[in-house]
Amino acid sequence: MTSSAAARPLTSAPPRRVAAESAVPWYLWAVVFASTSVVIGVIWDISWHRTIGRDTFFTPAHMAIYVGGLVAGLSCGGLVLKTTFAGSPDEKARGVRFWGFDGPLGAWVCIWGSFAMIVSGPFDDWWHNAYGLDVEILSPPHTLLATGIIAIQIGAMLMVLARQNGGGRQARSLQLLFGYAAGALVLMMAVMATEYIGFANHWRSSSFYAVSAGIFPVFLVAASRASLMRWGATMAAGAYMGVTILMIWILQLFPASAMLGPIYNPVDHMVPPGFPLLLVLPALAIDVFVQRLERDPSPTKQWRATLAIGAAFFSVLLLAHWLFAEFLLSPAARNFVFGADQWDYSSRLGDWQYDYWGTTASVGPLIVALLIAMGSTRLGLWWGNWMVRVRR
Repeated sequence: MTSSAAARPLTSAPPRRVAAESAVPWYLWAVVFASTSVVIGVIWDISWHRTIGRDTFFTPAHMAIYVGGLVAGLSCGGLVLKTTFAGSPDEKARGVRFWGFDGPLGAWVCIWGSFAMIVSGPFDDWWHNAYGLDVEILSPPHTLLATGIIAIQIGAMLMVLARQNGGGRQARSLQLLFGYAAGALVLMMAVMATEYIGFANHWRSSSFYAVSAGIFPVFLVAASRASLMRWGATMAAGAYMGVTILMIWILQLFPASAMLGPIYNPVDHMVPPGFPLLLVLPALAIDVFVQRLERDPSPTKQWRATLAIGAAFFSVLLLAHWLFAEFLLSPAARNFVFGADQWDYSSRLGDWQYDYWGTTASVGPLIVALLIAMGSTRLGLWWGNWMVRVRR
């Protein structure tokens, strides 16, 4: 009789080793959690300022932001120390050496981002005490904070890519994590551009299409190109929309009132963000065209793809948002699901709420926006082609 042990192939790995290789490493979960905590905190903080004003630096929203930064910095710092002093030769070889320490490229990017976020904290507190509430989102301390957040999100993407591109057993989980991490980055970029694209009132203006064309193709095309999923850009856009919609629904559940005058609009609950852009639709168009590219296409094919993807993205973006804007400004969208027509406590309500803001897009500005979309697409293809080769 042949024993079960004899029947087992000699090349099979021990069960514990297979399970370890199949598990997503703890530090990837840590940086993805950090990225999530940060973007939730940012949306929450903006809602806090729009609803309550400014009462103290130590708000729950601020704590969510800085907890994310600390988790990213500490987890990646621990990974660097472990790799340097207790890592195998293979782990050290797959890392990047900096100041005598070894660690993944993405970990170093996250550590830098964590430092930038921590430095921005006291700077932001001093700024508000000196100048009061920010007139614009991108004040100097917020710009430093946003730079650190973006670094953490890019670092998270790079850490997932290094594992994914190494051909590990966790391919599907890593693909989903990468798509989600890319979506968090898209969300952060949308938040930074809120003053130009954040409300449906913007969605028929020249500036909306120029800004959207400059920002989103580079990130969505790169996500589609670097992901092993067939629908990488769609996954990223879906994550951006999903998190934003969840925050719209959750924030409306909490009662709140303004604590800083003057109060022109007495709100009674947290003011949610505007409904997200319908980026899933142009992202689908991106994925369809990117799937036609080979892993290493010729330069000629790259440029043809640039024109096709840029035109497809822009056409779908224009059609979807031009039409959907009318719905979001109508009474049909003034409900819990879409969260439309909700304004800051400092807003003097009037007819402007239902008007389109900015110069209405005409043929000339739309052509310029189309060219911007193509340029952004080319950058996205370049970045995505680089990310395909990330192994460290």
